[in-house]
Amino acid sequence: MRRAPHFPVVVVGGTNGKGSSCADLEAILGAAGYRTGLFTSPHLLRYNERVRIGGREASDAELVVAFEQVDAARGDTSLTYFEFGALGAMAQFVAAGVDVAILEVGLGGRLDAVNVFDADAALVTGVDLDHQDYLGDTREAIGFEKAGIYRAGRPAICADPAPPTSLIAHAQAIGADLRCLGRDFTYEATTDDWAWRGGAVSWVDLPHPALAGSFQLRNAAGVLAVLEAVRERLPVDVGAIRAGLRSVTAPGRFQRIAAAPETIADVAHNPEAARALAATLRERPARGRTLAVCGMLADKDAAGVVAALAEAVDQWWVCAPDSPRALPASRLAEVVRSRAPGASVKVEAKARRALDAARGEAREDDRIIVFGSFYTVAAVLDHAATQQ
Repeated sequence: MRRAPHFPVVVVGGTNGKGSSCADLEAILGAAGYRTGLFTSPHLLRYNERVRIGGREASDAELVVAFEQVDAARGDTSLTYFEFGALGAMAQFVAAGVDVAILEVGLGGRLDAVNVFDADAALVTGVDLDHQDYLGDTREAIGFEKAGIYRAGRPAICADPAPPTSLIAHAQAIGADLRCLGRDFTYEATTDDWAWRGGAVSWVDLPHPALAGSFQLRNAAGVLAVLEAVRERLPVDVGAIRAGLRSVTAPGRFQRIAAAPETIADVAHNPEAARALAATLRERPARGRTLAVCGMLADKDAAGVVAALAEAVDQWWVCAPDSPRALPASRLAEVVRSRAPGASVKVEAKARRALDAARGEAREDDRIIVFGSFYTVAAVLDHAATQQ
């Protein structure tokens, strides 16, 4: 039997865009004066990143207290790492008296740890191929898993412009209040601003999100659909929306970590995310070359990722993330040579060494992009911090 917290719960799932959408929600609701609780995964440098209260990371002491509470309450029940994390986060949100909890799905949706909580509104940002070993190898199979976060009679937001039939069918079968991009809410953008229109409210003259990439507008549109859906419990005005969009940040999402040469870190690790990254690179062309530092996990579609970025990258440094699941750098080099024929490919064992090598050959007007895995980005963020 599920027990609902006394505050609204928003659950965010989807193949890509979950972290950015959660960051949007936290920024806008925080600007509106609400005390937010945010649970995300994975982390980059510290576990504390996964739990934020009022925009502040949980301290070690707060995490320990919460985990002790969960451990004492579970009795003989065995819990996974992710279940401990989700329950521990919610324990902290309850203790802190938050006004709203924002929970990011870790994998899939239907069987994910955060799905133990009934969402007052649930957002699926989009559906594409990733984690096929667990979720299925088609968009229809994956769409059904993502739709598992929807609840009967409650707002079920879908920001995918072409949602799988399985997602729509599941939402209809359980009687969820399904609201789809293009049908129930829309957005229009110009170079300077954009407008969002839903069933009951419209917001215009909005600033583009501070997060880089035109695809962030779709993420933000899904977020505004959530805010429309929960407006009776969590009303926000257009001023808070504008302030949140201007201030939002999300580590590892086209994050600039150095200049001259400009160095960007992005956690893109599947073909859809790689296509979005390639589009952002085209939107923000470098004066010189674009150099890539890439390390991936063996269970990811390396060929699809490389193909998506082949035309955007002039030179490659490949490496292996610090994970037992890492794709060997030599194997990734083979993939690059086959999917980006003619490109210069160099192999380094570790992401830090690959970044140093790229920096050593880069000219001041070149750009370095680091991507392929959360592990790869984490390694270079940690390395960059030690160089400052």
